Amino acid sequence: MLEQLDFDRNPHVGIFARANDEIVFLRKNLTKRVKSKISKALNVKVVEMSISESSIIGSLLAINSHGAVISNTADDESVRILEEEGFKVFVIQDRHNAAGNNILVNDNGALVHPDIRRYNIKKMEEVFGVPVRTGTIAGLKTVGMAAVVTNKGLLCHPKIEEKERELLEKTFKIDVMVGTVNHGVPLIGSGIIANSHGAVIGSLTTGIEMNRIEEALGFL
Repeated sequence: MLEQLDFDRNPHVGIFARANDEIVFLRKNLTKRVKSKISKALNVKVVEMSISESSIIGSLLAINSHGAVISNTADDESVRILEEEGFKVFVIQDRHNAAGNNILVNDNGALVHPDIRRYNIKKMEEVFGVPVRTGTIAGLKTVGMAAVVTNKGLLCHPKIEEKERELLEKTFKIDVMVGTVNHGVPLIGSGIIANSHGAVIGSLTTGIEMNRIEEALGFL
């Protein structure tokens, strides 16, 4: 199921939430109506949180079904919320610590910013329970914003190179498609919250973009 929304007139919904197939972690202070629409579209439990008083959950947190990696700006409360929901949690100590921006992960694999330290990559493999590779998408190191991946599909920046595409398919074990969101924005991760059940998409997204998203994420 697809749902078009904005959060307080901001269509970049992917910045403010992070989902897997069971749960969505969502910024605080959204209306009950919006939270209900998100829960219904993704078929998940909604858990509101902030990360050290920041609302940009999607930029600071990466999750799959097994574990969570969170920015080292995280406070004890945000770590506790994740642990209470059954996640193994790794607080990443790295210069590139915006976990949601720098990590793309599903239940088959993960692709991360190429400059993240080897120690942190090893810890991510333990927490996520999947192999972790380094790479870029369309030359961008912030792979978590350049694409969105679920266990059913992957949609990424339209300027991806063939070598990068091959790495994505090998890493995530799914087909890769290209597209945009919010009327031409190539940073797919900024405008979509997605899982295997559905997606919440920024309100500026066009019909043509919606069709592409549906096809890429396996909802057709």
